Amino acid sequence: MHRTSSSLWLALALGLVVTGCNRDQFTPSDPAATPQNGLAADRESGDDGEEDLPFTYAVIGDFPYGAVKRSEMPFLVDLINADPDVERVLHAGDIKSGSNSDCSNAYFDDIRGQFDRFQDPLVYTPGDNEWTDCHVTFKNNGLYTPTERLARVRQVFFPVPGRTLGVNSRRVVSQAQVDPANGAYLENTMWKRSNVVFASINITGSDNDKAPWTSTPVQAGELRADFASYPSQAEEQASRTRATRAWIDRTFTLATREHAPAVVLLFQADMWDGTLANRTTTIDGYDDIVIQIGTLAAKFGRPVLLLMGDSHVFRVDQPYSPSSPLFELHPNTPVAPNVTRLVTNGSSSRTEYVRLVIDPRLARRGQTPWTFTEVPLIMPATAVALRSN
Repeated sequence: MHRTSSSLWLALALGLVVTGCNRDQFTPSDPAATPQNGLAADRESGDDGEEDLPFTYAVIGDFPYGAVKRSEMPFLVDLINADPDVERVLHAGDIKSGSNSDCSNAYFDDIRGQFDRFQDPLVYTPGDNEWTDCHVTFKNNGLYTPTERLARVRQVFFPVPGRTLGVNSRRVVSQAQVDPANGAYLENTMWKRSNVVFASINITGSDNDKAPWTSTPVQAGELRADFASYPSQAEEQASRTRATRAWIDRTFTLATREHAPAVVLLFQADMWDGTLANRTTTIDGYDDIVIQIGTLAAKFGRPVLLLMGDSHVFRVDQPYSPSSPLFELHPNTPVAPNVTRLVTNGSSSRTEYVRLVIDPRLARRGQTPWTFTEVPLIMPATAVALRSN
């Protein structure tokens, strides 16, 4: 059992860490989360901000893609559950492949069933494959309205704002609870572990949902409302941009005021994946976010880690360093060599989880506080045989 502190919960609940905080108020999701019970609520959150102790998380993303990966999912869950040091699982979005994979309610429910098998708390952030890409005829995912699918993702995977999934669910702070102007974004969460500030943010692939919604929204046999009942693409982009920027600002404001040794951001989009076509079709939708994160990270001055999926190949690099080939992909990128990014394996890459160990004491000494170990899934021979038949 980790020692806990009420500083994160109370600071957020009282609106002390937002830009324009005079407009902020606390909107609880359940009675235990009221300001009067803030300390009790925080004791469930895993916020042990009193000591800079090392800890271990498991990071996955872009999984499962297709039938084979779905068949491996129970084994990957078991593998992570068997790691005695892992205390939280982070999923960087995309719970299905981007084509020939129906975005149906039944599929969402199936993946939720596997998520519920994680013994540790699970923090998941939505990917584009489960909502923004559910409208294009040639992708054969079913002709849905993306904003309707996002509403369903929230219903299935975020049923209680401010709580993770997993058997041993823990409390986090949801944007829906503390930011009325962006109350729809209950998937954006924040928590603190060993004084390190974490935030999950709905930054999606498909160029941050700039890919046009081109298909008809109605398909016989699907239980969903009419297209006009949900926000348009322009409304979606504007609303989510506002929420994203506010949550990023809040994260770094809290980290600065709490003298956090490090910041970790979890989201789906690989904002530097400019190799698939060209900048205007793959990454220009992230320009302002890249500038915002880099500017705030440089001002923060301590280590910042970005966890993402989207491009499916494991890598660790420093995109805000001028020596990086990624540095010039976004105009006006700030110099922030204290930022590291990790991209998870996914899609057809090797099934694995990344064992992320963070030692905040190293960050206090000006050293790199994280180590990354890829832990591959080795399928039992009997399961491989069954899968091949």
